[in-house]
Amino acid sequence: MKWRCQVCGYTHDGDQAPERCPKCGAPRDKFVQIDVDAANLIERSRMGNGLLCRLISASEELLGLAEAGIRDNLDPTCVQLYKQLTARATELRQAAKAEIAAHMSKGKWG
Repeated sequence: MKWRCQVCGYTHDGDQAPERCPKCGAPRDKFVQIDVDAANLIERSRMGNGLLCRLISASEELLGLAEAGIRDNLDPTCVQLYKQLTARATELRQAAKAEIAAHMSKGKWG
């Protein structure tokens, strides 16, 4: 079973709601049980959302790599490559963030 805190939106997995919300401290009576269809959607989306989070993290690493390469300034061709990397990694990071936001608005998060 899944439970959602009506105060902060925290999702809890378990046979009953927690005594207090681990996020905001709201008491158990502020939790509602999530219906089966919504709970299944949350469970199904966890892997995909985790992958998107990893994509965001990887794009941040690529942006750091690109920044170091631009600073190194070995030659114009390398700098151009790192500038392309900056643009593409930024686009991927933002697209992944937008996808997560879309998932959240559709209940595919928890």
